[in-house]
Amino acid sequence: MTPKRIITFTAAAATLACMSSGLMAQTIENPSLYIMPTITMVDPDSRFNGDKNLTGLGLRLGKAVSPSWDIQVGGSVARATNNGRRFEQGSLGVDGLYMFNRGDFRPFLLAGIGAERDKLPTISKTSPYVNLGAGFQVSLSEQWFMQADLRRTRTYLRDNSFGFNRANNTSLNVGLAYYFDKPARAQVAQYTPPPAPVVITPAAPPPPAPAPARFERVTLAATELFAFDSAELRMPQTKLDQIAQTLASGNYNGNITVSGHTDRLGSDAYNQKLSQRRADAVKNYLTSKGVAANRLTAIGKGEGSPVVTCNDKNRTALIACLAPNRRVEVEEIVIERRVN
Repeated sequence: MTPKRIITFTAAAATLACMSSGLMAQTIENPSLYIMPTITMVDPDSRFNGDKNLTGLGLRLGKAVSPSWDIQVGGSVARATNNGRRFEQGSLGVDGLYMFNRGDFRPFLLAGIGAERDKLPTISKTSPYVNLGAGFQVSLSEQWFMQADLRRTRTYLRDNSFGFNRANNTSLNVGLAYYFDKPARAQVAQYTPPPAPVVITPAAPPPPAPAPARFERVTLAATELFAFDSAELRMPQTKLDQIAQTLASGNYNGNITVSGHTDRLGSDAYNQKLSQRRADAVKNYLTSKGVAANRLTAIGKGEGSPVVTCNDKNRTALIACLAPNRRVEVEEIVIERRVN
């Protein structure tokens, strides 16, 4: 092969690799076996038959075995006559094709091994070979694609029958491939709307019996009423105003108990006093809003009636966790309205 042809082949392979270097392997669109008749043109080692190119036919079977690889098995036969001297070259081998993508245009690099039969009128020998090349595939439909490749083959001739023991051939191959099966397609489930519901209008139920009057207990979080470790009411106190308005309206009879509660932080004696001072503060506020003082009883219950238990090690988290225990309850309010 002339230096000019070597340079041309190398440049073509490099250009193809650069075009494909940014592409990633994708999923296999059709993993079916395919068959590919080919037309081949061979530029053989000039020592076989001068500078006369060979033309011929070939056949390959192939399959995509992974998102990045195809395997092809097959061969070709090419021949030419130069000055009345006939030369024939046949090959049979297996190629691995590294696919740069699985789109409609699929460039690849290939490497392969096999056996080559070189035949002159008086000599015929079969020898092993290795080859390297580059090419591309172009999808034509779901089951058809075209492939073209350019490959360089190195043959290791046996027993020096041709007067040399190494031969270099370059071949251009163009084929039309057919997948035996169509690619599998994801089945899209057809949506069937559910039948329209049958609406049955029931007879109107009888009106419910009135619920008996009962006591309600109103619990106010200490964080809404007081600052931490304080018995001084925050202002304004919208909820206490509503309770005072309700109690002073005349619709509620009987006495009311205001009980104060604390969390477990601090001593028992201190918490008892703090809860009492908080209960007294709420009682005095209700009295100032028109609730008769003789109806109100303030009781401090300290830390003895917790509603949550906390074991946090961090003090800030522990204070936040124990917040439900710090509360003031306005108890035993007789409500004349019905509570369902």
